[in-house]
Amino acid sequence: MTPILTCEHLTKTYGIFCALDDVSFTIEPGKIVGLLGENGAGKSTLLKILAGMLTKTSGSAQIAGNEPGVLTKSYVSYLPDKSYLQEWMKLSDLFTLFSGFFADFDLQKAQGMAKDLGLSEKARLKAMSKGMQEKVHLILTMSRRAKLYLLDEPIGGVDPAARDYILDTILTNFSEDASILISTHMIADVEQILDEAIFLKQGKLILHAPVDELRETHHQSVDALFREVYRS
Repeated sequence: MTPILTCEHLTKTYGIFCALDDVSFTIEPGKIVGLLGENGAGKSTLLKILAGMLTKTSGSAQIAGNEPGVLTKSYVSYLPDKSYLQEWMKLSDLFTLFSGFFADFDLQKAQGMAKDLGLSEKARLKAMSKGMQEKVHLILTMSRRAKLYLLDEPIGGVDPAARDYILDTILTNFSEDASILISTHMIADVEQILDEAIFLKQGKLILHAPVDELRETHHQSVDALFREVYRS
């Protein structure tokens, strides 16, 4: 099976600072992979390179056989850690915008998710709480029929009651030939849906394995392993 994502010796530097240091891994289709690490580990930098928002310094990254760029933007759906939407826009405006911009945007799915999460299509972003705005971003991201979903802290600001629905949405709204790379600090919440975990530390990849293998090898949850690795 051809990997959906391949990174080989991927490196990103800013002057003397190395944000990503010789990172290599592959992700197969149909996988939900946790991208784990402390602040400054390189998680957001990696996602931005894959989304085509940053250029690498050296090494390579290939998404379905193509370097990140104009072509891959058509089948990569990226949820950044900061809002990029205009606050004056209504939810219905955003649905119209995404429908026109992305050929794979499923309007019916987006409307259904908004209804389930209690969001009015007439509401403007500026009138929404931070948690509600994060739900909007997730709806827009997951309503595309993408090959690779890049999610940067998708549940950080939502209330616990909505968290399970959002995780279920992530789990059920991508096809078997797609994959999800999800960066998060809330490991205990997302561990239940992960197939694999990637640990980054100071820009280096220190661990990449199936979560079941990690639990069996280390005799603890991925959340407990994370705390142990980054405590030391």
